[in-house]
Amino acid sequence: MSPRLNVTAAVAVGAAAVAMLVASLAGSAASAATKAPPSWCGTKSITISLSDGFGGNSWRRITRAEFENEAKKCPNVTKVLYTDGQGDTQKSISDLNGLVAQGVNAMVVFPDAGKAILPTLRSAYKAGVVTVPYRVSPGGKAGVDYTYYIPTNFFNDGVLWATEIVKLLKGQGNWAYFGGPAGNSESSAKLQGIVSVMKKYPGMKQIGQKPFVAGTWDAAVAQKSMTALLAKYPKIDAIFIDFGIVNTFPAFETANRKIPAIATEDVNGVGCAAKEQGFGLVSVSSQNWHVRAALHWAVAKAAGGSKPGPGVVTNFVFDNSRLGKINCDPSLPVDAFLSTRLTKAQLKAALK
Repeated sequence: MSPRLNVTAAVAVGAAAVAMLVASLAGSAASAATKAPPSWCGTKSITISLSDGFGGNSWRRITRAEFENEAKKCPNVTKVLYTDGQGDTQKSISDLNGLVAQGVNAMVVFPDAGKAILPTLRSAYKAGVVTVPYRVSPGGKAGVDYTYYIPTNFFNDGVLWATEIVKLLKGQGNWAYFGGPAGNSESSAKLQGIVSVMKKYPGMKQIGQKPFVAGTWDAAVAQKSMTALLAKYPKIDAIFIDFGIVNTFPAFETANRKIPAIATEDVNGVGCAAKEQGFGLVSVSSQNWHVRAALHWAVAKAAGGSKPGPGVVTNFVFDNSRLGKINCDPSLPVDAFLSTRLTKAQLKAALK
């Protein structure tokens, strides 16, 4: 065979290989495009909603984006609605009643107002709406007052925090706990976890408002409360806070005080500050992704899908300065949560 014929044959073989590769890629793309939705999606077309009692912080915005992102996995979820109670219990009640009137099939609810919202949840459940409160308990009972309650083990969060703070402080120091609205189940359970560890260490003393400094999920309240704590206590060795410690940093600067050891949920600004300033840090995941589990249960029940996994979410340690693990992404806003399941682009969009 002549060299020219060899080249021609090689070109023919190469062209065939390229054609096969293109066909393979096209097949892969088609397969991805037609990938079956998760089994919990079911098949019935439904409308679903997410309702916050208070939606005015970055945690809620990112969580909403996680919810909407997860709902896209189900082509039979034809509409996704959102309501923000803006910290007003009566507005939250009105929002939920409005969703029932609009004919939603399923609603996921963050019941910030706790038991005050229970009669409204019960009314929606009795009206045939799949009703799934999550994260904060509204009281009542699943199957009587609502369809499911999807909690997380907040007690375990407190244990994880306190165990590391005790190690950082070598069992000696003053600590305060900044929580959400007075009496909310999240902060109460975390505090129980903290205390279960601290009672073994008599050198660890709680200071500040008890059972915890309330209302600090709101940035303005958090800064005001921290300013008051700094004015009253010359020695503060550790702060436990559910969310928003970055909002209190100006109070430390104004008081000319160093930031103590921090136990909190992960947030980018805190990780970056800990790297820069060297204060002790232990965080658990902010669990924005918890809402995805609640959505799974709501959709499965409303749309005839298969039952999802465990009905309780368990957290994990995300930052741990004692072990040299601190997460920081300077390209993202300070109020970004790096343990989210959103992509970086999705995270930026949620925080705009």
